[in-house]
Amino acid sequence: MFSASEVERYARHLVLRDVGGPGQQKLKAARVLVIGAGGLGSPVIQYLAAAGVGEIGILDDDVVSLSNLQRQVIYTTDDIGKRKADCAAVVVQQLNPHVKVTPLALRLDADNAREIVAGWDVVADGSDNFATRYALSDACFYESRPLVTAAIGTFDGSLTTLRPFEMSQSGAPNPTYRCLFPEPPPPGSVPTCEEAGVIGALAGTLGSLMAHEIIREIVGFGEGLVGRLMLVDMAHMRFESIAYGWDRDNPLNGITAKPKPIGTDLGF
Repeated sequence: MFSASEVERYARHLVLRDVGGPGQQKLKAARVLVIGAGGLGSPVIQYLAAAGVGEIGILDDDVVSLSNLQRQVIYTTDDIGKRKADCAAVVVQQLNPHVKVTPLALRLDADNAREIVAGWDVVADGSDNFATRYALSDACFYESRPLVTAAIGTFDGSLTTLRPFEMSQSGAPNPTYRCLFPEPPPPGSVPTCEEAGVIGALAGTLGSLMAHEIIREIVGFGEGLVGRLMLVDMAHMRFESIAYGWDRDNPLNGITAKPKPIGTDLGF
């Protein structure tokens, strides 16, 4: 049941045909873990809190720096030097007191990823490095957790949803992150945002799309991004999506794949 203040707060959802009371109840019952409280994580956290997701976990072991503020809009100048997870948690509590927030000042890796994601319903990947993306996507596969993952650089971004623990309508498994990107690029071949720069509003655009996809996953309306990679070109204002499929040779759910124990690093 919703309190009177919740009914007013979520009024635009409650009258929305594809959400309504049942959808809002699903949001209230959901637990979402956000990996990275940076440029992508900032709008994800804010929109999930505003939408009434029951519990939001915020995992980030970094502190706020002045250069973050150009795109990480959940923070203020007064937050410089403070832990991002803690600062973001305060914003969630101020934005929506009906949402439980759990700050986690941790760094995710292959050793702890499965234990971290196991207790959540949906995971959002806003990390900024390939080691975390592979460790997280592997963990979500083994723990059967939907993963919404995005990446940005300069003026471009990408977004997809992974549910490789389920079968597609064709009868084949849904693709894994390793089906889309079998191997990470060579070290140093992809410049970081610090090296190449990034337009601030790009992070807001992709983060908002991530939040929408997470809400859609929880409520269950429309067509999602499983097996589709959305590409955003903000320099020329172009949006498109490309289909990708299951790789029978991938090490997670390929034809020769074998279960891996917790803490296993597949070597990427």
